[in-house]
Amino acid sequence: QVQLVESGGGLVQPGGSLRLSCAASRSIFNVYYSWYRQAPGKEREFVGGITSGGSTNYADSVKGRFTISRDNAKNSIFLQMSSLKPDDTAVYYCYGDDAWGQGTQVTVSS
Repeated sequence: QVQLVESGGGLVQPGGSLRLSCAASRSIFNVYYSWYRQAPGKEREFVGGITSGGSTNYADSVKGRFTISRDNAKNSIFLQMSSLKPDDTAVYYCYGDDAWGQGTQVTVSS
């Protein structure tokens, strides 16, 4: 099974930006990857996804603020987050190839 490792989380002020990375242990070619998040006391929710060809789709709550990209040569998927809000505070997970990463904490607070 593929191993996924997220990184890049942290504490950021409202309006700030963060870039999350997800490194896969094997080729991500031809695999749809997605990002999810889970806030305290809430269910895990879909953030967005990217096809092997680079087409993306996003949840309405992040559309226009978040951008997903991928580097197939480096087996990596990225989540660029801008104009962050306190409501974006959550653990962010990468998902693909039937595997979940361990998650990375994003906290948006002044």
